[in-house]
Amino acid sequence: MKSKIFLVVASFFIFFTMTHSVYGYGWGYKKNDDNQLPEVGKFGEIIEKYDAIYADLDPVDKEIYLTFDNGYEQGYTKEILGVLKKEQVPATFFVTGHYVETTPELVKQMVDEGHIVGNHSYSHPDFTTQSKEKMKKELDMLEDAVAEITDQKELMYLRPPRGTFDENTLKWASEFGYVHVFWSLAFKDWETDNQKGWEYAFNEITEQIHPGAILLLHTVSEDNAKALEKVIKHLKKEGYVFKSLDDLMKKQALPKDILL
Repeated sequence: MKSKIFLVVASFFIFFTMTHSVYGYGWGYKKNDDNQLPEVGKFGEIIEKYDAIYADLDPVDKEIYLTFDNGYEQGYTKEILGVLKKEQVPATFFVTGHYVETTPELVKQMVDEGHIVGNHSYSHPDFTTQSKEKMKKELDMLEDAVAEITDQKELMYLRPPRGTFDENTLKWASEFGYVHVFWSLAFKDWETDNQKGWEYAFNEITEQIHPGAILLLHTVSEDNAKALEKVIKHLKKEGYVFKSLDDLMKKQALPKDILL
C-alpha cells in the first residue's frame, strides 16, 4: 500500500519550468508576484490551436476559477467542501479512478453541491507515452466511474496527469470532446510530509493571484484546507469573484463586443 501511495504522490509533481522531454512538454509558467497573467512562452501558442485553456486571457472583471486535483484522499476534502459551501464558491475537482473507487461519497458530494468533476484519467499515466486508443480508454473509464455514482454523466474538462502534453494529446482530447485545463497559479503544495502552515498557502495564492486566474490546488494539502476560507474571504474583499469553468466557457463563446 505504501508503495502505491508513493507512486500516486510522486505523480503529482508539477513542472514549473518550461521543459520538453522525449515524449512531450511539462506545463509551466514564469512565476510573478505583481498580480499579472504569468508568461507561458511557446506553450500559449501550442495549446491555443486546440482550444486548451490556462486562464481567462481577456478578463472583464476580477474573475477567478478554483480547481483542485484529487488523486487520493488525505482527509481534507470534506473540510474544503464545507468551506466552499459556506462561502458559495464553485470549484472543479479533477479526480482519478483511485479517488473515485476509494471515496465515492466525496465525489457524489461534489456533484450534489453544484461543483464540476473533471477528468484526471483513471490510472494517472503520462498520456504522451500512450497511444490514442489507450488515452481514450483512460478517459472513458473515469467518465463511466463518475457516471455510476453521480448525476454528472459526462465529463467535459481534462487536466492531464503530471501536467504533461504534446500536440497529439491536445488534438486527441479535443477530438474526444474535452477541454484541456492547465493553470496560471500553483505552488508546491502536494508534499504531505512537508506542509508549512496555512500562512504559506495563503501567501502563495495572494501573491500570485491575478484577474482571470485558474488556480490549481491539491486537496491532500492540510495547508490548503486550513487557508482556504481565509483566502476566499481575502480575495472577495479585494474584489475578486469566483466563477466556474462553465462560466468561462460560456463567456468565451460570446462575441467580444458583447463583453465590452
